[in-house]
Amino acid sequence: MTSHNTSPRGPLARRHPALGLPLIAVIGLALLAAPRVVLHDLDIIHEGTFVNALFVFVPPVVWIAVVLWKRVPNPFLTLLVVGLFYGVFLAVGHQVLWEAAFGDNPPVLGGNLGDVDPAVQSLILRLFAAVSSVFTGVIVGAITGLVAWGLGKVVPSGAREA
Repeated sequence: MTSHNTSPRGPLARRHPALGLPLIAVIGLALLAAPRVVLHDLDIIHEGTFVNALFVFVPPVVWIAVVLWKRVPNPFLTLLVVGLFYGVFLAVGHQVLWEAAFGDNPPVLGGNLGDVDPAVQSLILRLFAAVSSVFTGVIVGAITGLVAWGLGKVVPSGAREA
């Protein structure tokens, strides 16, 4: 007899076998890193400060701790997906807060592209910012995934249960 997961909590609450966590947990982990983009784009926190460092480093440390604690089968894959979601949230945040971040001084293209219509320039810059954000999230996910994978190899499973 085949067992089907028919959790009443819905498809997001079901554990995804390849990730070792429910999709809602993966999204929740990604959301831990999202406040920084809002605070940064609204000019509330600034690069190089202790508070900014907390917003930069605490979420990935939590990601690593969770995948080690839950003993997911492939921490690299799990955190790569967390990073992908984070990148999407980062891209959306930057797009939503574009006007607040730049005000009356939005970025412009230079060189041969300086004469391009300003609306087209804005579209190009926003597109590249979105792609860059997703790429950044994936890189953060890959790095934290490698760290978690390495720690999972050196930390005995009994020590992780404590």
